[in-house]
Amino acid sequence: MYGRRVLYGRERERALLAALVADAPAGRAGVLVVRGEPGVGKSALVEDLVAARHAAAGGRAARVLRTAGVESESPLPFAALHRLLRPVVDFDRLPVPQARTLRVAFGLGDGPPVEPFLVGVATLSALTDAAEEDGPVLCVVDDAQWLDSASADALLFAARQLSADPVVMVFATRDTGDEAGAGAFRPQGLPLLELGGLDDGAARRLLEERGGELPPGEVVERLVRDSGGNPLALLELPAGLSADQLSGAAPLPQQLMLTAGVERAFLDRCRRLSEPGQALLLVAAADDTGRVDTVRTAAGCLGVGTPAWEEAERSGLLTVTGDAVAVRHALVRSAVYQAATSSERRQVHRALADALRDDHPDRATWHRAAAADGPDREVADALHQVGDRAEQRGGYVAAAAAFERAAALTADEQTRAARRFAAARNAWASGQAVRARALAASARELAPDGLLRADIDRLRARIEVNVGSASSAHRILVHAARAVADLDPGRALEMASAAALTHAYGGDSGATLADDVKARLLTATGSDTPRTRCLRLLLGALTASAEGDWAHAVTALERAMAAGRQVEDLDVLGNLGNTALSLGDDEGALFSYSTMVSGARESGAGMVVYGLERVAFAQFLAGRWAAVRSSVDEALTLARGVGQPTLTAAPLAWLALLAALAGTDDYAHHLARLEAVVATQPLGVLTDPLHDVTRWAKGTRAAADGDVAGALHHVGAMRLPALQRMAAVDRFGAAVRAGEPAQARAWVDELAPFAAATNHSWALAGVAFGRAMTAAPAQAAALFEDALGHHRHASRPFDRARVQLAYGEFLRRTNRRVDARTQLRSALQTFTDLGAQPLVVRAGQELRASGETARKRDPSTLLQLTPMEAKIAQLVSTGLSNKEVAAQCWVSPRTVAFHLRNVFAKVGVSSRGELARLDVDRLPAER
Repeated sequence: MYGRRVLYGRERERALLAALVADAPAGRAGVLVVRGEPGVGKSALVEDLVAARHAAAGGRAARVLRTAGVESESPLPFAALHRLLRPVVDFDRLPVPQARTLRVAFGLGDGPPVEPFLVGVATLSALTDAAEEDGPVLCVVDDAQWLDSASADALLFAARQLSADPVVMVFATRDTGDEAGAGAFRPQGLPLLELGGLDDGAARRLLEERGGELPPGEVVERLVRDSGGNPLALLELPAGLSADQLSGAAPLPQQLMLTAGVERAFLDRCRRLSEPGQALLLVAAADDTGRVDTVRTAAGCLGVGTPAWEEAERSGLLTVTGDAVAVRHALVRSAVYQAATSSERRQVHRALADALRDDHPDRATWHRAAAADGPDREVADALHQVGDRAEQRGGYVAAAAAFERAAALTADEQTRAARRFAAARNAWASGQAVRARALAASARELAPDGLLRADIDRLRARIEVNVGSASSAHRILVHAARAVADLDPGRALEMASAAALTHAYGGDSGATLADDVKARLLTATGSDTPRTRCLRLLLGALTASAEGDWAHAVTALERAMAAGRQVEDLDVLGNLGNTALSLGDDEGALFSYSTMVSGARESGAGMVVYGLERVAFAQFLAGRWAAVRSSVDEALTLARGVGQPTLTAAPLAWLALLAALAGTDDYAHHLARLEAVVATQPLGVLTDPLHDVTRWAKGTRAAADGDVAGALHHVGAMRLPALQRMAAVDRFGAAVRAGEPAQARAWVDELAPFAAATNHSWALAGVAFGRAMTAAPAQAAALFEDALGHHRHASRPFDRARVQLAYGEFLRRTNRRVDARTQLRSALQTFTDLGAQPLVVRAGQELRASGETARKRDPSTLLQLTPMEAKIAQLVSTGLSNKEVAAQCWVSPRTVAFHLRNVFAKVGVSSRGELARLDVDRLPAER
């Protein structure tokens, strides 16, 4: 570090950081990412902040927790996080699943494979618990661009979830100019402070502070200009100039390059050392422990003695503090390591491997791998074990790197293919889709074994389903199921079911299974488990659905749902929900998705986002719009929290549809954000559903604005049969209002066979409604009554209310005003409860036209809960404690208490018991 001298001209930045810490005791969490080029003073700025906190008087001075990214530590999952939390984590205070996960992640215990998402939640809990116990906490993370991926993900999740907590997190990271150089640290959405160079005055004061006589004005001006005010460059570049150049007697070099020039200056200083001194610096640069004993032992293996240590320390290139050793700056490390020959680097890595063999076997193995220059079975096997351990601990990036390097050191093709597949699997689990796709493709080219090829194809299809082409996924799955059917019918069944579901949501490659293969997969055996039985029935339902045999499809689905009640597999539950949604089984979809979300919450699985996005469909159809808003708001928050912009698309589409239905001004905002995500992120199999929900939202908005042609255009463009059926009432109404009754009749005729075969009440009601809208007046009333009769057995209140509105309008137009009022009053009540304001206005106008004044509610009684408040109110009303609610909502207990106080104030209660007696699902939520 450069002492306080580097802080010339940083008054604004210091004040900003101090204010964050000052606000923490009041329960206002603070997060800031300090970003700048190498040498600009990021570390000095956070060092100053830490020094100020240590010097602060009073019992509420913030406790400081520190960690830093280390470039060579990237293969070691959770290394940086462990250093940060070690002083404060109390496993006994954490919820049991979080404590177990964190112990396994840190290598302190055994257990099932770690879900990285839950490590992030545990990190949040550990930090907020420490703040509750000991007062405000300041977390300082330096060199964040070099954090291992697992630590970066956990820390960023915690930072994004902080709210009413006395915790401040400050990250210092290098401005790399591109995403690849940023490593695993992707702080999108967090407050950012761009740290630039010093202004001229501060730069000159720093040069004066450097010592010695200040160079002439023109030399100073050139140094300041060419360095851009970079403090490290201002301090180091003069060291590379001659005395005549510094005095102005000789011309300066034509270019004073910043980073390259500073690295050159460091390297020149290194080369002035003796050979043992240079060897010591290379060992320190290659080391990833920062411990004196490790570097001393490894350097000793190379014949480096005490004089070299003294020489390196006097040069200022190596610092030793207690039992810690470090090179002067990251640029020193880079310069020294890159300047060494490959032979020198391998020699140093062998020495470090010997030094670490007993106490740090995983680190030692990585050094052995770095020292290898060709296939090495022993090292490859050891590295494979490192990958297994990293995968078990949830360090998927580290595991992928270990398996990939192990594959490179493996001569046998079958083993090399298996290791590349393991690397691909972990790359995908860590969100590295491009890398996973490439590794899977190369693994498949090598794999001679049919079962391994099938597993690779399943991964390839999953990648395509999520971020690629749904039709490509369908083709891969069908071909793989066909190829493995004789080898492993269970694998074939799983892939055939996945292919059929992909087909149901728009992914159709044209590939088909042979009839005999399909027949075998559909035939039950005495050894079928509930999971296998469920998958067979799902395949049967989806196959019948694709053939238009709706009656058989619904029967098979009912049996699959019964079998699914004995299954805990989240993937199978998700597929059950998707199939139920496709076939219009509202209750089945709601049950499957809700069960999936509950299971995902208990395990902390990232699949909770997947489930929340889809349970919103079932909640919407059931008229639980407040629950929809709560689900998609939580999904959006979590998607941002885990840094997955693709996962924000579905929640944003839902928010746009809800805003269109409510007639609120934020519709355009949600739509713009959605379109930005769709334009830049791959959507996979969600492409068609998302586009259809977007069209639904646009059609709804157009209808509310009186644009009947626009409404018909948008809802008429919906492509997926399942979504077309969900929006049937919108589509029929849009066609009629636009003067296109023939189109409405055509759509009714498409729905009618489905309704007749499935006997779903909502579908039968939809057919009757569509026919009523296009019938002659003499027949219309009976058809409207028929539709309402079916709706009495359905659970789609919004559809029913729109039938009542249309029926009321028809009755008023035919001078049956008294009868009209009954329908219009009921419709108005439902629209008001749902918050469908455009339809509230329309129904109210119709009711007044029928001779009755629509009563208005006092707006002051409709204080609305935020989505988080609604979620917390619902959970608290079930009897959960704040700590239990916090674990469910991925926030701190303090944040739960903050929101709960707001709930009490808004709904007019003063206790949890009073809240439990309310119908929490019906409390109004913001839209």
